[in-house]
Amino acid sequence: MKKFINNKRLIIIFLSLTVAFTSCQDDDADFGDINAPTGVTISAEIIGVDTTNPNGDGTGIVNFTASSNGAITYRFNFGDQSDVKVAPSGTITHRFSLTGVNTYSVTVIASGRGGVSSTATINIDVFSSFEDQEAKDFLTGGAGLSKTWYWAADKPGNIGLGPNAVQSGGEHTFSQWFTSDAWHGDKLCMYDAEFVFTQAVDGSLTFEQLTDIAYTPGDFAASIGVDGDTCHGTDVAPSLDGIKNVALSPSSSTATVAGDYRGTTMTFSDGGFMSWYVNVNVLEIIEITENTMFVRMTDSSNPDLAWYCKYQTDNPND
Repeated sequence: MKKFINNKRLIIIFLSLTVAFTSCQDDDADFGDINAPTGVTISAEIIGVDTTNPNGDGTGIVNFTASSNGAITYRFNFGDQSDVKVAPSGTITHRFSLTGVNTYSVTVIASGRGGVSSTATINIDVFSSFEDQEAKDFLTGGAGLSKTWYWAADKPGNIGLGPNAVQSGGEHTFSQWFTSDAWHGDKLCMYDAEFVFTQAVDGSLTFEQLTDIAYTPGDFAASIGVDGDTCHGTDVAPSLDGIKNVALSPSSSTATVAGDYRGTTMTFSDGGFMSWYVNVNVLEIIEITENTMFVRMTDSSNPDLAWYCKYQTDNPND
């Protein structure tokens, strides 16, 4: 009798496995055939092209359009050491910032079901007339040199918060909601951070944060589910580590225009940032000198918030 019961259990288990296997097969059938996209094309519209300006008007802005059969989304590698960008629709705009006429090899990766992909590449010649050599030299000390920066911890206003959207009174260009004290009590953990900017002989810029310190303000921390108003490391902000490329480009925010900012924006590759972690790699320079820098950025979790950060070349910990 006991043997019969055991055999019965084996039959039930076998039937259960059969049903589970059949269910998986049905799911695969619903998923459809896994084929790489075909007929991938990419086209580029360089802004300002005419008979006088065959490579554009100097803004460096290019509109791209990709298409294919069977693609779910597209990724663009612009060939200028900037981050790869995702564009599900296949259309995207990019600004090339290297001064002069430069050739870029732009690749689009069209991804289909199951992650299979196909690519297409075009070469384009783009003219950019934007240049802020003074800012490069302030950041680095000059071509072939490096400079180390620190938080302006010993100065009031090393951190500020204000509205990004224009308020009823017109305010949106300064830290009207919060301005930190020098050596602000809940920010002491971040003031040991060090940042190095390097300018190669050819004028290209790189950046490296030497300390794994990412201060995460409360609202943004809540959006990613970590403790707020404290410092984290690469476990929360993996983009802390590594050398990043830095591109300078014209600022375009309404705050830059209305606030009479310098008009130059820094964009860090690979998610780079300067210790203040709100998942933003674009910093507008408000003002910069040989020894001080004041920047502004928006909060990725709430674009109505604008953060203000001050840095300096004097180590406040000395």
